[in-house]
Amino acid sequence: MEDDVTCEGFFRAAEGAELSCLDKFEASGAVQYFLGNILEAFFNFFYALTHPSLWLDWSDKQAVMRFVYYGGSAELFFVILIAIVIFTVLGMRRHALMWAYVRGLERFGNGVGRLFAWAGLLMVIQQIMIVFMQRIFTRPDISIGFGIPLQFDISWFAEELKLFNAIVVCLCVSYTFIQGGHVRVDLFYAGAKFRTKKIIDMLGAFLFMMPFALLTWMYGWYFMWRHLITPKPSASDTFDRLLNKARALRWNVETIGFSPNGFNGYFLFKILLCAFCVLVFLQALAVIYRSYLEMREGPESEGKYLDKDTLGEGEEAYEGTH
Repeated sequence: MEDDVTCEGFFRAAEGAELSCLDKFEASGAVQYFLGNILEAFFNFFYALTHPSLWLDWSDKQAVMRFVYYGGSAELFFVILIAIVIFTVLGMRRHALMWAYVRGLERFGNGVGRLFAWAGLLMVIQQIMIVFMQRIFTRPDISIGFGIPLQFDISWFAEELKLFNAIVVCLCVSYTFIQGGHVRVDLFYAGAKFRTKKIIDMLGAFLFMMPFALLTWMYGWYFMWRHLITPKPSASDTFDRLLNKARALRWNVETIGFSPNGFNGYFLFKILLCAFCVLVFLQALAVIYRSYLEMREGPESEGKYLDKDTLGEGEEAYEGTH
């Protein structure tokens, strides 16, 4: 940003001004950008709370575009970053509080996973129903309900099985991690000291889980909205450009399947992708907090408050592999 460009207003540009003074400060260098966004995060958070209609009143087309923009914006990133820093500092000063974070995050991951794990049973039942209708009753479709029933071609129900599988994968990811069910490649972890293991867990969550979740979110967020509204938003669109697009905004939910009579709710997969990113990010926080606490409190705290399912007495060797 050139020095001769005038600015008015600190957080928001005054009427008639090209930019705010904080925006000019952020554009003057990488350090200034980081510091400026940290300062602006406090303002953005409280401004969003006190003006919910600007981004939650979806009867206003501009509110929809604001929601789309800020959902994948640097402003949201710095708000989340500051919130995590504050909660982490408070938790480090008082371990009981950090244990409450861990229990809350793991309870949420377990709850979501245990609920949507039933999609696996629904998938099996529906597959059996499809086989019976095709091979025994030789029906081309399935009707469910009374009066005006839900009636779709067999191929629609067959393709819908992908949705149940996606639900299990995306919404049970945290639950599986907590239960120790994910596949792990162990080269030196098993022989490492207790404290070393906890450092590895923290670094793994911070360097791999969190960046993966953030990167996938950035792609998935706009990928989802491009199949829900037109004109299609893009990650490269500026805030002003999206507000201009709002003039022509209309809902255009994706209802096209891979076959004429096939499943037509593929937009649900995009929503599941975003939910998957949220669950992975929250689980990464839980891993970091739990590993830090166990490292500080010693081996006797390992598995503290951990809510793991059990297969019953005598089946301990198989737990974490189901």
